[in-house]
Amino acid sequence: MMNRALTPRARRSYKYDEDSCRSMSIHEYEEFMVGFKEDVPLKFCDQDRKGKGKLVYQLEEAPPQQITLKEALRASVGVLGESPLGMTEKVVLLGGKTCAVKRFRMVVVKRVEFGRRVEMVAQISSQCEFLVPLFAYLYAKRIKLVVSDYYPMGSLADLLSGARERGQTALEWGQRLQIVVSIAQAIAFIHSQPHHSHKDKDMYLNIHGNIKSSNVMVNVDFTARLADYGFAQLAARTDHCGTPHLIRSNFRFSETLSQKSDVYNFGVILLDVLGIKKSDVIKKGKMMMSSCFEFDVEGKEKRQALGAWDIALACTKKLPEERPDMEQVLALMYDVKKVTI
Repeated sequence: MMNRALTPRARRSYKYDEDSCRSMSIHEYEEFMVGFKEDVPLKFCDQDRKGKGKLVYQLEEAPPQQITLKEALRASVGVLGESPLGMTEKVVLLGGKTCAVKRFRMVVVKRVEFGRRVEMVAQISSQCEFLVPLFAYLYAKRIKLVVSDYYPMGSLADLLSGARERGQTALEWGQRLQIVVSIAQAIAFIHSQPHHSHKDKDMYLNIHGNIKSSNVMVNVDFTARLADYGFAQLAARTDHCGTPHLIRSNFRFSETLSQKSDVYNFGVILLDVLGIKKSDVIKKGKMMMSSCFEFDVEGKEKRQALGAWDIALACTKKLPEERPDMEQVLALMYDVKKVTI
């Protein structure tokens, strides 16, 4: 044991190689920072938002300043979540701006294509108020990341689990409905995009590919923004994250890259928001479904919740061709929201 302790370890080289697709694993992070000597600037996405020109990371009143990799890593103040794609951290930068940084474990494209795809996703996201905007990214040998806005309310998954597992205040039906309508608007917007970009015919711009409650970021007014658009076409899923994609409804998250899978995953979120277990559906049937909700509803709200349940069942049909398209789903969600009596 003593001999092992006194034996010097071989030093690793951390010089960046832009031809490598492998990202640094989460467990290499501390060792990486010890050996880290070079610094690399992050690249900003060249996009416009609300007529303010190129988006920079500082607060509105702060002067323009460059973000570097070292600053981004050292500014991390906590892990927001992990998934098969990578890890998301909360980062507070020197200018006072709080951001979310997604670090991928294993990307599937080379440097130039990675940047091109992030730029395309950022451009599309900036056009929809229900998608999380991206504004910077980095592709280096051991680090591949994107930087986006941070939402202090957290994700839909956080809010639902907080009430179910930690006794926090549960969402009311009106808040849940507002959130799921926002998600439907985001998905419908994505599905309306061209099938391919003229710059990259291997990138499907009209598919999200990773719709789940942990990727739904909630605003203070209970509208929502959908995160991780296009990330399933940047990074490979790995087995580092042992949390299965299961929710309270017992329906499984679909990893297939298609619009019909996006619709299915929206239905899974809708069932989770309703708090319905699949076993309860089988046992009680539709006439007793209102007693299966995890919130109290009567009158108009009860009819809205039952209407949302019908939509969820249509979205989660076993055969993809039997599921509605997202434009139809959004129209049905609007009808649910309009119920008045």
